[in-house]
Parts: sequence; structure tokens; C-alpha cells
Amino acid sequence: MGFFDVEERLARLNGLDGQLETLSRTVDFEVFRPDLELALACSDGSKDGRPLFDPVLMFKILVIQTLNKWKTTDTAASDGA
Repeated sequence: MGFFDVEERLARLNGLDGQLETLSRTVDFEVFRPDLELALACSDGSKDGRPLFDPVLMFKILVIQTLNKWKTTDTAASDGA
């Protein structure tokens, strides 16, 4: 799959709707927030720069990647779509 295969990537992401809804109903990801924030405590945000991504959101992305056997490059490339 090439970087510019937008339609194919969108169709693949749209196919996840049911899986994402089921995952959201089944798993309370907020339970992981304290451990994730402790493990990722690298900045308090007081310095200049881009704000940190929400650690729970990043954890959800890792879970979805694992469930769908995606490579990190597949997810990063679809970010522009």
C-alpha cells in the first residue's frame, strides 16, 4: 500500500467503526491513565514546544495496532488521510 492510497486507507479505517465501539464499551482505558502518566512523565508542559499527546489515546492506538496487526508505518502514513 502506497502513501497516497487514500481511498483504500479510508475504507480500512471506516471498517473499524464496529471494533472501536466494542472496544470503547468493553475496556475502561482511563484505568490505565495513572500508570501511563507515571511511565511517560518526561515533561510538565511548562516549556515551549508541542503539547504532549494524551497517553490514554496513544495506548488506545497501540492496542488497535496490535489487534489489527498493523505496522507503525501503516498508522503514521494514514495520519495524513
